[in-house]
Amino acid sequence: MRLHRLTITAFGPFGGTQTVDFDELSAAGLFLLHGPTGAGKTSVLDAVCYALYGSVPGARQGGGQGVTLRSDHAAPATRTEVALELTVAGRRLEITRQPPWERPKKRGTGTTLDKAQTWLREYDSTAGAWKDLSRSHQEIGEEITQLLGMSREQFCQVVLLPQGDFARFLRADAEARGKLLGRLFDTRRFADVEKRLAERRRATEARVRDGDAELLADAHRMQQAAGDAMELPELAPGEPGLAEAVLGAAAVARSTAREQLTVAERTLTAAESAQAAADRALDDVRELARLQGRHAQARERAARLEEGAEAYREAQARMERSRKAEAVAPALDLRESAEAEHRRAAAAETRARALLPESFADAGVAGLATAARRTAEELGGLDSARRAEWRLAELLDERTGLDRQERADADVLQEAEAWLDGWEETRTALQDRVDSAQRAAALAEQLAERREPARQRLKAARQRDRLAEDTDQAADRVREARDRTLRAKQHWLDLKEQRLTGIAAELAANLATGEPCAVCGATEHPAPARKVAGHVDREAEEDALAAYQRADEQRAEDERRLGVAREALAAATAEAGDTPTDRLAQEAAELEQRYTRARDGAAGLHFAQERLRQAGHEHEQRVAARQEAAVRTAARVGRRERLERERAALEEELDLARGTLDSVAARAAQLERRAALLTDAADTARAAADTAQRLKDADARLADAAFRAGFDTPQDAAAALLDHETHRELQRRLDAWQHEEAAVRAVLAEADTTAAAGRHPADVVSAQQAADEAALRLRGAASAHDAARRRCAELDRLSARATASVRRLAPLREEYDRAAPYGPASPPAHRPTTNAGCGWSRTCSRPGWNRSPRRRPVRLRRMSSGRYTLVHSDDRTGRGRSGLGLHVVDAWTGRERDTATLSGGETFFASLALALGLADVVTDEAGGVRLDTLFIDEGFGSLDDQTLDEVLDVLDSLRERDRSVGIVSHVADLRRRIHAQLEVVKGRSGSVLRQRGT
Repeated sequence: MRLHRLTITAFGPFGGTQTVDFDELSAAGLFLLHGPTGAGKTSVLDAVCYALYGSVPGARQGGGQGVTLRSDHAAPATRTEVALELTVAGRRLEITRQPPWERPKKRGTGTTLDKAQTWLREYDSTAGAWKDLSRSHQEIGEEITQLLGMSREQFCQVVLLPQGDFARFLRADAEARGKLLGRLFDTRRFADVEKRLAERRRATEARVRDGDAELLADAHRMQQAAGDAMELPELAPGEPGLAEAVLGAAAVARSTAREQLTVAERTLTAAESAQAAADRALDDVRELARLQGRHAQARERAARLEEGAEAYREAQARMERSRKAEAVAPALDLRESAEAEHRRAAAAETRARALLPESFADAGVAGLATAARRTAEELGGLDSARRAEWRLAELLDERTGLDRQERADADVLQEAEAWLDGWEETRTALQDRVDSAQRAAALAEQLAERREPARQRLKAARQRDRLAEDTDQAADRVREARDRTLRAKQHWLDLKEQRLTGIAAELAANLATGEPCAVCGATEHPAPARKVAGHVDREAEEDALAAYQRADEQRAEDERRLGVAREALAAATAEAGDTPTDRLAQEAAELEQRYTRARDGAAGLHFAQERLRQAGHEHEQRVAARQEAAVRTAARVGRRERLERERAALEEELDLARGTLDSVAARAAQLERRAALLTDAADTARAAADTAQRLKDADARLADAAFRAGFDTPQDAAAALLDHETHRELQRRLDAWQHEEAAVRAVLAEADTTAAAGRHPADVVSAQQAADEAALRLRGAASAHDAARRRCAELDRLSARATASVRRLAPLREEYDRAAPYGPASPPAHRPTTNAGCGWSRTCSRPGWNRSPRRRPVRLRRMSSGRYTLVHSDDRTGRGRSGLGLHVVDAWTGRERDTATLSGGETFFASLALALGLADVVTDEAGGVRLDTLFIDEGFGSLDDQTLDEVLDVLDSLRERDRSVGIVSHVADLRRRIHAQLEVVKGRSGSVLRQRGT
């Protein structure tokens, strides 16, 4: 990864836009980032981290919310932005990030929140242009993390080397070192492995104990099934030999249960034989008792049949008379039907005659029919009158419609005449409105052309006034800068003159006895010059020169800004002229008011034209309506006369047809009712005569049928008939008596029943008692047999289950035996693994740290001029852990001592060597990503000149791997040793960056 360019806007202490060209800084291999305390050196590194990961390192991560990242010196309308151009994995990318910010509203007062924005672009070398890749925060974060191969924390460890963390690492105890390394290198995986082994041991142990507990539970169940005849092993879950003891006890219990099952089977066989003999004897006694009871019941039934013989003969006689009367039943039914029909016909005739006038009360059937026919003929003669009446109603409706149309046409004519009388005045007023709006539109068009030039001139005048004030202020700053430059130059020349005056004392300070003088070459120095009070040394002179140079640079910058301001003022004056701004504003306001009035007047042009067009269209419609109404009025006169003549003829015809009634319809309805009544009366009279004749014929046929059946009268035959229910009940009684008589004779004729009746009465109670005793003995034997069989089956099932559990637990117990040594009860022996290039060891009970690069001791020896080397120590901490101890070997004394005894400067270069080495480890773990740019923050102030040279040589050697190293420090000596510099200058309006190449 190589950084090319960083652009910062309104970020941290930088109120404006600042740009860093890393390509120019990295050309020398080493470059210095310096500036006073609080100027913003670390903010430059924060901007790099924020561009890559969207957040800043360490305790400053709160700035990731976009609140503290924004510069307090930035203008309200300037948005915070960081843009970084870099090359990673052979791809040249540009990342731009804008955190959320509260900006002023474009309309009104107050602020509004803009969301965070992120852009990712890639340079296409073939096309020679940048192409957009993504604007998604999540996609860009995943892409950068994948390309760099490290998280934000690892990036801060590798690229922004945390010197303070490694200095604390050297002075900390083993436990604190473990925590610090865990934070820097994410050693959670080693702790997870250790935790996983312990969890696996505990889980395996728990599963083994659970399996043994389940096996013991099955053993207790087998003991209960065996009736406490089984002895359980006195072993706890997890103890060896438990499975074998349980399986052995189960085998003994199964053998005993099978012997008990054999005895129970034989006892059950004997009880079944005795119970079968008792059941046969009981069946024989029960059969004898049944036959004896059957014979006695047959004798009782025969006596009851003899008692009911007379009633049987009477029922037979009644059944015979009913069969004879059934021949007369059809004639009886016919006579009843004829009588009912005659009654209904006579009643209908009475009702029909009651509705007729009195003149028809005694008329016969022929007279009624003749009157009905005459009435129908008169009704048919009214059809023509009906049509005439319908036509007369149509004529009256048509005349009413003509009256309604006449009134409507009169209204139309009146309204049209009234509207047309004022047409000329209306047309003239509308045309005047159209002409006025057209004149206003033309004026508005002319004024619109003059508005924009007036606005531009007013804007230029206001800018002219503002630039005049800026030019005056810039001129004041130039005069002040020139005065400061002259004073600084005079101060530097004075100090230089004083130093030259006392240069002999400065040269004498370097003289030593026996060493030649740098000026005269003499080896004796009898009277070297002494420094007097107020002596000016080289450092004071250089500080004065640097102050003069800064003042001169500031003067040049102020003069450049003054020139820019004067050029802008001249351009604004040329555009605005010499007219005062107030007068220009007044002219622009008057022009705007005239334009507004003209535009408002022109806005009604379309409406006025539309109203004029609508009025003309309405005028045409009114004229046409008046003409059409006149034509319709003339046509209605002739039509009204024709309707009047036809109405008179129809009314004369209807007067003859209606008679005394109001309408032909009423006369027709009267005739229809009379014809219907006469027809109904004739029909009912005819039906009554027919039913009387049929009743007379039915009486004759009934008398003849009763005589032939042997009855004296038809009434005797009707009395002999039985209804269906009575006939069925009587027949059922006769059949039951006959069936009972046949059954009794059959029982009394049986040989077995007769023979049983001659024997002694059967003793069923004694036989039942013997059978119950035999059944009780059988149930006891069967219960004992079932219990023995269930015991064997349960023992077999539990034994098979225990055997399966033992087989299932076998591999689990083997796994537990392998994992048990890692438990607290039997910890494994520590096996330290050493490496010639590492500073600590790796054990089985602590996360491993065998990852230190081999060049780290080389760097430390070179920084310390071959004096110091780091080695690891296996000293245990208070909790018995080892492997993270560090000692330093002093080649001057040959002794080994703790790193906490190193001085401040020694601790710095030792921690720097450690950081560089461990940075290589993290780089390798991140996938071998090439890191071409590194930053080292502070710590150089604790080194002497020689050690500082050696440390810088080591850092300069990183160029062998084509790396560039940025040193963040405010040590003044580094500014003379490192020529490529990036200076942070702070001021009241925010910090700025100054870059100087090689």
